[in-house]
This record gives sequence, structure tokens and C-alpha cells, in this order.
Amino acid sequence: MRCTNCCTTMKVYELRRTQLIKAPLDEIWAFFSSPNNLSALTPAYMKFTITSKQLPVETYPGQIITYKIAPIAGVPLFWMTEITHVDRNKLFVDEQRIGPYKIWHHEHHFVQQPDGVLMTDIVHYALPVYFLGQLAHKMFLKKQLKDIFDYRSQKIDEHFGSKNEQFNG
Repeated sequence: MRCTNCCTTMKVYELRRTQLIKAPLDEIWAFFSSPNNLSALTPAYMKFTITSKQLPVETYPGQIITYKIAPIAGVPLFWMTEITHVDRNKLFVDEQRIGPYKIWHHEHHFVQQPDGVLMTDIVHYALPVYFLGQLAHKMFLKKQLKDIFDYRSQKIDEHFGSKNEQFNG
């Protein structure tokens, strides 16, 4: 991918996670499509706080959500995302509008299976400051994102009351 504001090639990373959740699709959708449940899926050290006023029960296209997070050394950062796509009980997409990434595009897919619902997260992200971003990714960010999604998976298991299958990619 070619960066539009410089002459270097921007590195876009992909994080893909799938998890089989043994619960009804309507229940799973209700949980994940509510922005109010985001903090329950985020490690405490991130100091994740939603700063948006009056969030709806269920997300909708065009919705703007603002947060404060402290992903590195407790330093607080502002993050704004927009819900760009919603197909009820199938998928929704959030994209960063302002925040720590150059690009953050997070797809949440839900597919009914005979033994539960297969949830797939696909995140495409790029970091600012070309070579420094790539260095940070190698040194700690890739592992930090893996750990955050591992934590999220554990909390999903706890919330839905069963050990769910996980596949990392």
C-alpha cells in the first residue's frame, strides 16, 4: 500500500482471530454490538474508558464512539472510532478516526455453526512514523495486541460460561 503523504511504502499489518462461542446468536450479537461491553473485554492496565455521552443499546452505522486508553506506560490517549458497517447478527466494522494508529479497521464477523457461533475478528492496522512504528511493532506492539485479544477471548469464555475453541492467525 502506498502512503499518500510520503514517498515510502506503509506497512499494513493484519490480526485475525476466530473463536467458537457456544451460545445463541442473538445473545452473542446483543453483547458484542453494545459499546457498553467494550471495557469488560479490555485489560485493566489499558485504563479503557468510554467518554462518549449516552451510548445506545446497540451499535449503528455512523455511530461515533470516543475513549481514553493508556496502552503504553499509563500515558492516556484519545481514541475516536466510527461504526461504518452493520449487518445485524452477521457483522459490524469499526474504524479509527482519531487515535494512536495511522489505520485501524476492525471487522467483527458472526456465523452460525451447528455447535455455536463462529466469531472472527479481522483487524488491519498501520502505525505512524514509518520506521519507528515498524520497530515498535516488532519490539512490543504485536505481542501487546495478541495479549489483548487473548484476554478478550478469556473474558468471552467467562461471560458465555463455557470453554470456547480459539484459533489464532
